[in-house]
Amino acid sequence: MARRKHIDVPTTDNLLKPVIEALIQLGGSGTIEEINEKVYSLLELGTQTLQIQHGADGRSEIEYRLAWARTHLKAAGIITNSARKVWALVRTNTRASELNSAEITKLARQKTGERNSSALPADAEVPIIEEVIDEAPNWQERLLIILLNIPPDAFERLTQRLLRESGFVQVEVTGKTNDGGIDGKGIVRISGFLSFHVIFQCKRYKGSISSGQIRDFRGAMQGRADKGLFITTGTFSREATKEATRDGAPPIDLIDGELLCEKLKEFKLGVQTELVEIVELHPAWFTNL
Repeated sequence: MARRKHIDVPTTDNLLKPVIEALIQLGGSGTIEEINEKVYSLLELGTQTLQIQHGADGRSEIEYRLAWARTHLKAAGIITNSARKVWALVRTNTRASELNSAEITKLARQKTGERNSSALPADAEVPIIEEVIDEAPNWQERLLIILLNIPPDAFERLTQRLLRESGFVQVEVTGKTNDGGIDGKGIVRISGFLSFHVIFQCKRYKGSISSGQIRDFRGAMQGRADKGLFITTGTFSREATKEATRDGAPPIDLIDGELLCEKLKEFKLGVQTELVEIVELHPAWFTNL
């Protein structure tokens, strides 16, 4: 029996650009659920279309085709995914309108796994960081120099990606200039039962964050979240640390530059580790045989 075609559901080819546009609107990265929901909204898909089932595997037809769309985009080197099922744009300046859907599909079907630059916008180049990082004493210092040189909105997107990798959902970057220093919000779930609304601020800073900055942030988050999260490339003064945990005040968790580097390494966001095997010979051991 021939498989019934669902003409109301967009084809995989027609979902490629909406997936890219969804990632762009999500700040460059997103979970499968976030991407799918954004695509549904962009295409204004009705409830009846969303409920069309794909076989007996429990998935809807649109979810099935979106999965293939992500696979095609990954094969073309346009998006990538982490072990925690967070998908992200390889190039943050990718534009959906500049992509060639036919070329992407062709690459995916060839199953070569090789990245083809023709599927990417012509101007998709990695920005060169001007500041010399080779003189930094360790990888953490070099990474912090890199973070201090990326654009402010890129640092916000990086924070958004990091929180998603850490298990946050519905992570949004607000970027409002008159919002008391609040850069975004998200929800963290514990054991699948409890959830906490978190407001965060991410500040690229070389020096120490003061207690006054912590108080200002707390004032901005008052009544709007259960917890606050302050992320910086710098450090926190002793007074700032005390203020963040002051009795009777909404708690604020602090992530300084050192911890930020460790988290980026943990989730392999721009940081890769390599285990090196060192073999040592002990000639004296053989003389005792």
